[in-house]
Amino acid sequence: MRAVQWLWSDRIPGGAISVLPGREGIGKSLLLAWLTARITRGELPGLHYGTPRPVIYAATEDSWSYTIAPRLFAAGADLDLVFRVDVERDGTVDQLTLPRDTSALVTEISRLGVALLAADPLLSLIHSRIDTHRDRELRTALEPLARLADVTGCAVVGLAHFNKSGSGDALNLITGSRAFSAVARAVLAVARDPDADDGSCVLSQAKSNLGRLDVANLRYRINSATVPTSDGDASVGVLEFTGESERGVSDILADAAGDPADHSERREAADWLRDYLTSKGGEDAFPDLLKAARAEGISERTLRRARSRAGVVTERSGFPAKTVWRLSVDHAPSTAFPVRPQSGQSGQPPGPGRTGRTVAGLADPDHEPSPHPANQTQHSDTPEGVSS
Repeated sequence: MRAVQWLWSDRIPGGAISVLPGREGIGKSLLLAWLTARITRGELPGLHYGTPRPVIYAATEDSWSYTIAPRLFAAGADLDLVFRVDVERDGTVDQLTLPRDTSALVTEISRLGVALLAADPLLSLIHSRIDTHRDRELRTALEPLARLADVTGCAVVGLAHFNKSGSGDALNLITGSRAFSAVARAVLAVARDPDADDGSCVLSQAKSNLGRLDVANLRYRINSATVPTSDGDASVGVLEFTGESERGVSDILADAAGDPADHSERREAADWLRDYLTSKGGEDAFPDLLKAARAEGISERTLRRARSRAGVVTERSGFPAKTVWRLSVDHAPSTAFPVRPQSGQSGQPPGPGRTGRTVAGLADPDHEPSPHPANQTQHSDTPEGVSS
């Protein structure tokens, strides 16, 4: 018997497969770069906090020179601890293929002491002769990978895409066989929040066989960074966590699968809520607010779903305790770039990249974040609880 070891506390288990699915163009690869950077710097709350560890980054869709290396640099990764993986076979160099190369991969993971195998995306590593839409066939590749993770203690995190269906369940949206989500011990889903004025996205725990499901949803946005190269400056996206989110991926997906009239109703409710709280000096007790909303024909359900869009936070105070809804002090149109295909990001100077952090890990109550390097360039102000 063994206790669960967490690569990222309560989110990503060590020694197991995790899947990170979402739509295209919302920063999944940037999130994997962020995760790689935090591990190679020893900054990720969890098993290896304070101890930088190597990462094997297996990527098939993007160029190392033009895309992956600049992203890792901008994210602040120690590039000396990031290993790309190629396979020499019969005098030629090929990409990593599962399950064919599993045993050789075990040898390298053990030799280097690798903490994370990052698969970008996981689907592209599966042998071309395997039908990834047939559960039994896909398991012939994923189950040996799960044994690899268990034997070595290395976490495997693979990116996955959502299909085109209108389901509100993140697990049902993963492209390919249900085996992807079945074999994975954790699924961290991401989705863009259409109700967020700054174009931000949300990360939620959609599955966790080994731990809690009630971990906080995290909100992130994508800023633009400029990376110096021998050919001139390169523009890449860099991910910035901005704090927790009341709204989760399941809420976003459920809204997208619902009646379009609901979206219009929620927008109107958010506008009313902002105006109402502004007239009350920025805050009001929830019972009084709800009474006023109902007088305007706004239901409690619609009001609660409009809260995030309106930029409203809640707290309980006083004795007896009462709930107060308050306009967020920083609720204003953001200067951050909206989320869009990552190759189009441009405009802001990066942090020091390889010589220091660009985007710091989320603050953790059990761990103090590392100090900022003296030469770090800050991208933007961040809310309390998140360091940058």
